[in-house]
Amino acid sequence: MAEIYVTGHRNPDLDSTCSAVVYSEFKNRIDPDNRYIPVRCGHLNSQTKYLFETIGARPPKLVRDLYPKVKDIVISSSASVQESDPLIDAMTKINDHTVSILPVYNGERQTGLVSVNEISSFFLNQHTYSRPVYGFNIENFEKVLPGSFLQRGDEKRFQAPVVTGAMPYKVSIDRINEIAPVKPVLIVGERYDLLNFAVKNNFPAIILTGVRQPDELALDLAGYRGTVYLSETDTAETTRLLRLSIPVSEIMGTDYPRLNEEDLFDEAKRKLIGSELRGLPVYGREGYEGIVSRRCFIERPRRCVILMDHNEAGQSVPGIEHSEIMEIIDHHRLAAEKTSRPIYIAASPVGSTCTIVHQHFQQYGIDETPKQAKMLLAGILSDTVLLKSPTTTLVDKVAVEQLSRLAGVSWQSFGEEVFSRTTVITEVEPEKLITTDFKVYDELDTKIGIGQVEVVTLENLDEVHERFLETLELVRMKHQLDWALLLVTNVLKENSVLFSSDFEPGERGLIYQQTGKGRYSLPGILSRKKQLLPEIFRVLEELAK
Repeated sequence: MAEIYVTGHRNPDLDSTCSAVVYSEFKNRIDPDNRYIPVRCGHLNSQTKYLFETIGARPPKLVRDLYPKVKDIVISSSASVQESDPLIDAMTKINDHTVSILPVYNGERQTGLVSVNEISSFFLNQHTYSRPVYGFNIENFEKVLPGSFLQRGDEKRFQAPVVTGAMPYKVSIDRINEIAPVKPVLIVGERYDLLNFAVKNNFPAIILTGVRQPDELALDLAGYRGTVYLSETDTAETTRLLRLSIPVSEIMGTDYPRLNEEDLFDEAKRKLIGSELRGLPVYGREGYEGIVSRRCFIERPRRCVILMDHNEAGQSVPGIEHSEIMEIIDHHRLAAEKTSRPIYIAASPVGSTCTIVHQHFQQYGIDETPKQAKMLLAGILSDTVLLKSPTTTLVDKVAVEQLSRLAGVSWQSFGEEVFSRTTVITEVEPEKLITTDFKVYDELDTKIGIGQVEVVTLENLDEVHERFLETLELVRMKHQLDWALLLVTNVLKENSVLFSSDFEPGERGLIYQQTGKGRYSLPGILSRKKQLLPEIFRVLEELAK
């Protein structure tokens, strides 16, 4: 089952947010083989927050970007080991779960990692000429060696080399004396000369092999404080398995480079390839999340996305170029990026993307739920300014009537209630107000940005005039624009005021009446897309001649 994000544009408004939520629910209903997730790439405005709170709907989750990240490729596994577990357990889990790293815990606290690197190093070190010393936990004998305890010693954990009693007595004693004062673990059959020597010198452990009648052992253990274990396998196999009984804590790593699940794909790839490791651990808010191995970076992950209420990469979530666009549902001009394969596009010159979503329900003979109907209704009324905008079509009006019945509300009263939550411009930081619904256009080698805010009164504009102009200039520089504008629209009186950054050639060409520095009166103007934008493009065309 693929996960597909359904997202509106940056600086989400009611139309883009509501259409994304309802369309994702629609797609989940008609396409159960995939999972459609509504997301947003910006903060919700006051109208949208009010609507979702009022109808008890969950806002889409915030996604700041779609750049490929470690969390998109992490191998999650429930496999783990405790510090005290035998090495063979770690090896088995690495093999069974096809991972290269396991987290190591002490109770519920993660203390390290064990990987194929540590395991390989452990066995390679067996080929050195010095006799290795191992850390043993006697509780692991029973877990790894077939057999049973004859006696459990006082020391549960200890460090010791391993000696097998396969040579003549004198040679064996000479070898043991060579490693003195360290006392070894002795693996031996029923050789009482060596056994008595081990008991007399209190070796930490004796592993007896080939004992058929334990009750008949002529071994005096009085005073012996070490462990005696009866192995049911031969000496060679016992020696091999004994090494695999050492606790994982003896070889685990504690200084691995750490990756965060939010780390970028390319940065993580460079970090792993620049190391000698086969994998790296990944951590998130909840702690250890899993690993990434070298094979995780063979193919770059691509998030599947449906674009709602926009089709230009510059208006979408950052990193959209690394994603695979599956569909476009929009009512704006088409300036979509090239796609790698044919995709579904539902673009129509109507007043709202929510209208197009409503049409999809009708095409499939499905009625929206009252909650869905309210969201689509709010989106249409917001984008068409209560059906007063010149972008409003007969299709929008029919959709509003149909959705009003499904929602069980009067669309006029419902729309006025939603618009009553419009922004009070003197109570919001100018930059937030300008950029909340801000769209960037690149036309005729000129990059312009236009924000729009809807209000119920224009009487307090004088208070914010200078601050708006100063902030527009800051926004222009921040976004590397040639021209930045803000359209303040009075939705009740059906007129607007336009603020402009300092762009003398463009301002000189505007047909609107200038009422102050960088300020213009736009009576009857409600739509940025259908009324203001064509005028801006006309000015740019004149400048290009």
